[in-house]
Amino acid sequence: MAETGLKKWAITITVIAAALLELIDTTIVNVAMPQIQGNLGATLEDVAMIVTGYAVANVIILPMSGWLGSRFGRKNYFLFSIIVFTTVSFLCGNATSLEELVIFRILQGLAGGGLLSTSQSILLETWPKEQVGTATALFGLGAVVGPTLGPTIGGYITDNYSWPWIFYVNIPVGILAAIATYLFIKKTPRELGGKPVDWWGIALLAIAVGSLQIVLEKGETEDWFAATYIIVLSATAVIGTLLFIWRELTFEYPIVNFRIMRHRSFSVGMFTSFVLGFGLYSSMFVFPVFTQGLLGFTAQQSGKLLLPGGVFTIMMMPFIGKMLQKGVPAQFMATGGMLLFFVFAMMMNHSTLLSGTGDFFWPLAIRGIGMALLFVPLTTLAIQDLKGAEVGQGTGLNNMMRQLGGSFGIAALTTLIHVRSGFHRNNLLVNINEYNPAFSQRFQGLMQNFISKGYTFMDAQKASYKAIEGMVMKQTALLSYTDAFWVSGMIMLCSIPLLYLQKFKKNTNVPVDVH
Repeated sequence: MAETGLKKWAITITVIAAALLELIDTTIVNVAMPQIQGNLGATLEDVAMIVTGYAVANVIILPMSGWLGSRFGRKNYFLFSIIVFTTVSFLCGNATSLEELVIFRILQGLAGGGLLSTSQSILLETWPKEQVGTATALFGLGAVVGPTLGPTIGGYITDNYSWPWIFYVNIPVGILAAIATYLFIKKTPRELGGKPVDWWGIALLAIAVGSLQIVLEKGETEDWFAATYIIVLSATAVIGTLLFIWRELTFEYPIVNFRIMRHRSFSVGMFTSFVLGFGLYSSMFVFPVFTQGLLGFTAQQSGKLLLPGGVFTIMMMPFIGKMLQKGVPAQFMATGGMLLFFVFAMMMNHSTLLSGTGDFFWPLAIRGIGMALLFVPLTTLAIQDLKGAEVGQGTGLNNMMRQLGGSFGIAALTTLIHVRSGFHRNNLLVNINEYNPAFSQRFQGLMQNFISKGYTFMDAQKASYKAIEGMVMKQTALLSYTDAFWVSGMIMLCSIPLLYLQKFKKNTNVPVDVH
């Protein structure tokens, strides 16, 4: 039964706050990794396990969250997830070794995965059907603002305090969310209480999805299939996935209900959610690396650049909810979002080594508007035909596909940048010869400059070649990064036809999930 008045808003704020805990922690750690590395005496590759462990645990628990909520009661599971997440955040800040921190981050990822999809079910029970479009739009802004605020908050804390505080900031929010959950959210029955547990399904899910996530996270650094363990994990992911699907389709009480794939809109929606994750997370990965690694921006500067896009998203979300309630087809709005993301990618594709902070305002603002037009409509389309218990299962699978889309996107663009770097370097080196007038003119100018500073002829020649090499490296990196933006934009553009394989539906007041 729907709630009214202050209680309705108290539950909504609680749900959003709890979800933001997990969403912000997805990206907040990234900018603090160098400081953690120095403090714990670990290599950068070892420290990366802090991010990998969280992501792997998160993506394993997401498709199980609907089943866990049904088995233990939605309120009980939600409250348990908040308490564990908050407690483990404290333990992460107090970790004295890398091993401790990785273990605590894995536990944090398991708890965080239980917050998102469960939040959608609670929201559905709290708001009347005619108002759910607006409510879920308000909730949906967290999906964009959370990952956007993560690097900004992380950069500020890292620059002004110490890295444990990126975990300690979760504690007061987690405590308040737990108290509000206990006071305001009503209990739901344990629908699967007493039913047999699908232990084989749980094991196969952990093996298949965990192996795939590790391959995507570590593949590029290990030169993909040059590493034996990447080959083994890839085979494990494929075999584990096939066995998992077979198990879930034949077991009476599966942890993941693949039978909901019979709904065409949901099946297609899985792909569009994958594409959305690809665009959202890969662009957020490439942009800070591009601005900090090549243009020399600080972590805090890069984080601040992302804020305007988040503001535009916040401004657009209520409008999106109203438009959906009035019957504007979600396909049209999502098409606009994909086109705007393509415009953002093309504007980034024209970046130069002289690009400053002002040059990124409008591209990121356009991206923010595009993301607002994508999140709520895409998930609305995906789960519009689901009813009852199917909604919880569907939101869990949708969340997992979005997360996997982000992992695939980051892995694909990282590999693309590496491959295109070699391609562009070879093309640029063709022009580095004495028969090229432009090269000769630049080289002679550098020679004269170094000689005027007191260099000998031989030293000036060496310094000039070194300077030319630096220019080639920068141009190579620039072209590779702009290629990555171009590819992400084209993938989003080419995905537009998928939207029109889903049925049009005027009444779109259904719950939406975010991650």
